Amino acid sequence: MRKVKILLIIPMILVFLFFVNNHSDYAITPSNEPRYEGIDVSNWQGYIDYREVANSGIQVVYIKASQGSNIKDAYFDINYENAKANGLKVGFYHFLTATNTNEAEREAQFFSSVISGKEPDCKLVMDYEVFGGVSAEESNQIAQVFLESVKRLTNKEIIVYSDLSNARSRFNRNIADNYELWLAYYGDYNNLRDVETAWEKWIGIQYTDRGRVNGIRGSVDRDLYTENIFLSDTAPIANNPNPNDNINTESVFYTVKSGDTLSGIAKKYGTTVQELVKINNISNPNLIYPGQSLRILTNSTSHGEETRQTGSITYTVKRGNTLSQIANSYGVSVSHIVEINDIKNPNLIYPGVKLRITESKGTNLNPVLQNNYYEVQRGDTLGAIARKYGVTVKYLVNLNGIRNPNLIYPGQLLKVS
Repeated sequence: MRKVKILLIIPMILVFLFFVNNHSDYAITPSNEPRYEGIDVSNWQGYIDYREVANSGIQVVYIKASQGSNIKDAYFDINYENAKANGLKVGFYHFLTATNTNEAEREAQFFSSVISGKEPDCKLVMDYEVFGGVSAEESNQIAQVFLESVKRLTNKEIIVYSDLSNARSRFNRNIADNYELWLAYYGDYNNLRDVETAWEKWIGIQYTDRGRVNGIRGSVDRDLYTENIFLSDTAPIANNPNPNDNINTESVFYTVKSGDTLSGIAKKYGTTVQELVKINNISNPNLIYPGQSLRILTNSTSHGEETRQTGSITYTVKRGNTLSQIANSYGVSVSHIVEINDIKNPNLIYPGVKLRITESKGTNLNPVLQNNYYEVQRGDTLGAIARKYGVTVKYLVNLNGIRNPNLIYPGQLLKVS
């Protein structure tokens, strides 16, 4: 009888061991030890003090270069120059919006033209997370064309940036077999067991969109990378012509004329003296010279007196305006306008300056969701809204054309799908 029991128990043990050993077949883990601290940035962060960033322990910075087929990130050149100057390893990413393979090829050409002549240390990145209603099969074809085209045009390795949801359900095995993964996942990235994706390894992990780093005002994405993130060839990218007649960079260069002042130039272009000083590295704002070239970042989405976008208002100040008059016109307080525009002296506003103003009356939208829009409530953050709808902050920013993800306002309408 004892022998019979033993004979019955042994198969049960073997079955149990088989189940344990095979139940966790699926997992996504780092390619090797993730030990390089990083950030990824764009015009959302505004001007960045990269000396402070480097001193805080950041080693790698991924910089947004472009989006779509004609939008060059306004801060791309500044971010690249200053990050390199402070010894940081740099990489470039493109936000893909193509809805067919022809558009994917055009975006690849545009991305390659924007980064021409630059010397990246890290693999190029395709950030593809807004699919415009195309099927999974179609989006894989689009991704394949873009990735292959960029690799051919730049002779550089390129990888895929994806959140976990799209890594599981959107991208296929062919993409994963040929292009490595930078994963966006804000949970416990050390414990991604029983998670089936086309990839088994990641070489980068974006683990939060609410990071704080010295030298950067507001939140920034934080990342960890393995050594596989680095390029084997860091030679300058070959020159690739721009396929477009023009590029929407939201950036212009102004040649200083005799009699010009920084304050006058700032008023003319709707910016601030402080911004001009920062991005042009001016040591003395009272000393500019005829013939000097100044880089100016402009808000190309705001034209005319008033622009309404995603439920908010941008107002261009006219001669004779006061903050109290503007505030009364829109039913908001002076302190509200001062706060959201970071105005140092509310008694000094200038014609041509563009002010962000929140609609006070708002709309009758359901505060949760109606017709794919969300109405921002007091206390909301973009990160919280993104998590609520299972998307990334980048997705919302690019979908809504948000310049600063740290500035959203009660009553503002955000498209979420």
